[in-house]
Amino acid sequence: MPLGLYLLQRLSALVMAPLVLVHLGVIIYAVRSGLDAESLLGRTRGSVAWGLVYGSFVLAVSIHAAIGIRTVLHEWLRLKGPALEALTWALGLGLLVLGFRAVFAVTLA
Repeated sequence: MPLGLYLLQRLSALVMAPLVLVHLGVIIYAVRSGLDAESLLGRTRGSVAWGLVYGSFVLAVSIHAAIGIRTVLHEWLRLKGPALEALTWALGLGLLVLGFRAVFAVTLA
């Protein structure tokens, strides 16, 4: 793996780690408080702060996963060159689009 991708994956992991803890904390709080989906959405609708938190999470996960899958595709399937790059970009962009759609639905829609 090129050094730049290695560093980018490590940086995305540094961003993801505290966001995972925030996400787990939200889940634990919601379960212990007996909140249902409607109540949670009522709290997140229109929240720029939650949009930024989960938007950052989606961005970091998309980068991290795409680089990780790139490595697996290269090692297991021996893909390289344009095919490897195209699949990596397609996966990363697909995750990004789906993730941002979810963030939009939960915070802004």
